[in-house]
Amino acid sequence: MALSVSVVSAEREVWTGEASQVSAKTVEGEIGILSGHEPLLALLAQGEVRVTTASGEKVAVEAEGGFLSIDHDTITIVAGRASVA
Repeated sequence: MALSVSVVSAEREVWTGEASQVSAKTVEGEIGILSGHEPLLALLAQGEVRVTTASGEKVAVEAEGGFLSIDHDTITIVAGRASVA
């Protein structure tokens, strides 16, 4: 089952799509997310959000500040600043 991922910044939507895996830096450390992950709300640390799409493509997004939310295989990343690296 694929993850539905949305990465937005204060200005715009940065990336949206389906993924098999997402990795991100939080203020408490690195987190890896696969399908079936428990619901979670975490504060993002400055760094790279790495997305592996359902087709295997790698997407890197530089994110600064904000939060990450996981609920029912839906990941929402809201960052103060974000851009595809």
